[in-house]
Amino acid sequence: MNTNPNPRSEASEPRQAQVYGVSTALSLFCCPLPSFPSSASLSKSPCCVMATSVRIVVIGDVHDDWNLEEDSKALEVLQPNLVLFTGDFGNENIEIVRSISNLNILKAAILGNHDCWRTFTFQQKMVTNVQLQLDCLGEQHIGYSCLDFPLLKLSVVGGRPFSCGGNTLFRAKLLSQRYGVKSMKESKRKICEAASGTHEGHFLVFLAHNGPSGLGSKWMTFVGRIGFWRWRQW
Repeated sequence: MNTNPNPRSEASEPRQAQVYGVSTALSLFCCPLPSFPSSASLSKSPCCVMATSVRIVVIGDVHDDWNLEEDSKALEVLQPNLVLFTGDFGNENIEIVRSISNLNILKAAILGNHDCWRTFTFQQKMVTNVQLQLDCLGEQHIGYSCLDFPLLKLSVVGGRPFSCGGNTLFRAKLLSQRYGVKSMKESKRKICEAASGTHEGHFLVFLAHNGPSGLGSKWMTFVGRIGFWRWRQW
């Protein structure tokens, strides 16, 4: 008889999961896998059989270029089980974030550095644009948290919000005020805690605005950090 109140701590039964990473610079990416009920049908049929394969659409860095009518049609054609938004909806574009949050699909999102482009700190006497975006997304924003999708047998773990990559914190005051994160070490710990809290037996997907720092921290490093072209006048 197992008397351990926390079965996840059993040394004899280590948790095994297939892990996938999703990061920035993906305009619209679909991973076509064997057919399975779409996100819309899953939301209407909560008692359907769990997924053995999943179709995921990844949308990142739309930078104000989002047309609700046209892009919704594209999602209908792709028929994803899950849609992941990697942030940078615009320079604190609340309307786009609100329209995306209202989409009737299974989704998760994380805010990027442009989503806090003009906001350096949360204010007590006024609601900032960053706070309005977070309010729109609710639990669908998974910075330093996880979101379980039982019907897909999948959990999405969020990385560091407001990131522009590299080995330093971007918008440090925002991270400190909302998440209590004041260093890269604390940021790493928060992500690990979120991952350890996911549902037992689920596949894990890590969603972030940038890739791991191990992919590079220079300005022009692909995925590891956002690049800026530096023009030189001759």
